[in-house]
Amino acid sequence: MPRKFYQSNLLLNLAFVLALTGIAGGLGYLSARHHIQRDVTYNAINSLDPGSVAVLRQLEGPVAITVYATEQDAQHGDVRKIIRDFLSLYQRYKPDIKLVFVDPSKESEQARAAQIRFNGEIVVEYAGRSEHLTKINEPALTGTLLRLAHTRDQAVMYLDGHGEPKLDGIANYDLGSVFGAKLKQNGFHLGSLNLALAQEVPDNVSVLVITQPQIDLMPGEVAKLLRHIDRGGNLLWLVDAGPLHGLERLAEKLDLQLPPGIVIDPAASAMNAPSTWSLGATYPPHPVTRNFNLITAFPYARPLLWNENPADSNKSQLWQHQVLVEVASRGWVSRNKPDNRPGAEPHFDKQHDIPGPAVIAMALQRRINNREQRIVVVGNGAFLANSYAGNGGNVDLGVNMVNWLASDENLITIQPRAARDSSLVLSKRELEIISGFFLLALPLLLAGAGIYLWRKRRA
Repeated sequence: MPRKFYQSNLLLNLAFVLALTGIAGGLGYLSARHHIQRDVTYNAINSLDPGSVAVLRQLEGPVAITVYATEQDAQHGDVRKIIRDFLSLYQRYKPDIKLVFVDPSKESEQARAAQIRFNGEIVVEYAGRSEHLTKINEPALTGTLLRLAHTRDQAVMYLDGHGEPKLDGIANYDLGSVFGAKLKQNGFHLGSLNLALAQEVPDNVSVLVITQPQIDLMPGEVAKLLRHIDRGGNLLWLVDAGPLHGLERLAEKLDLQLPPGIVIDPAASAMNAPSTWSLGATYPPHPVTRNFNLITAFPYARPLLWNENPADSNKSQLWQHQVLVEVASRGWVSRNKPDNRPGAEPHFDKQHDIPGPAVIAMALQRRINNREQRIVVVGNGAFLANSYAGNGGNVDLGVNMVNWLASDENLITIQPRAARDSSLVLSKRELEIISGFFLLALPLLLAGAGIYLWRKRRA
């Protein structure tokens, strides 16, 4: 009996070893033929943002990255390993990224020719264009690839000369510090346009931006704007509440109706924001809002309507209107001047106010001169102003609008990945229950199990 028992155990152990060896060999074979990686970290810190992956998939052709770094740095240690590990994330999705290291202390002539100033500086080359990077992180590198992907120069000009907020200005009401800087980062060239001096809107303008003028435009300036529209020019019109200062003819050209009033959104009050702010949370399907799920805030927005029965019946077949942002489903459009006193809450006036929801951003399209003309009108310019652009996804939405207007909607913006909250907050009652379990119940349970086993063996 012991001999048979020994032989049986030996056979079982041998079978187990053979099975384990077979499984290990099979897994090794599969891993060599099929490359599979999965990031199981809590915040996916070892993976690229989906926006970065989308940018890499749009790059046709190889990318050359040259890193000018010594093998050891006094402050950061092995800089090359840090950069190599980081760029391996990009090479996972684009294998034709070529990575080369150059030691600037040994190859001083090459570093001088490349105008290298810092240890660890990176030169990214794509499609015959190059840029330098002095810091290595995902937004910086992906933004560089976005700019290099602009194979043609795109000019974005803003109307100037009437006190309008400037696309490259730094005042609180200007749009330059955040929105304009983001456009530059994405490869757009910004410039101002004074139609009192320019003969016409230049033909090479990809997108013309009109912000809120403070004085009336001259009739000749408006005529130049209308001719730009007739030629098929693309336009981003940020129209605030208040007088149009001569742009009424532009609204008529676009079949737009701009009723007076301010959108009141009770949902903003629930978020501890002024009720005169309109919050965008869900967006109709459109290339501008594709994969866009960030909250946007529009201070003192005005409603937009379009004329469904224009005087020119043929015109209604030209413009296609599509809603981009609709807000205040439980709010209204107030014709009364908002009361800005502390603690004052707006109230719905049945005689003068219009119940929500309200459209505050829309896209217009038509075929003209054998090309597609694109226009975006937003009933608010402050959402991209330096004072408010940092709220939610305001800048991302604005850049998406410009990308679509410039026919670069595939060059999507990089939305920041929201890190999931890893902190655990427990109430006093929950702490008492957990403490009681580990300090009392669990020790008693283990002691009881030990006593039970002891008495069973003695019996």
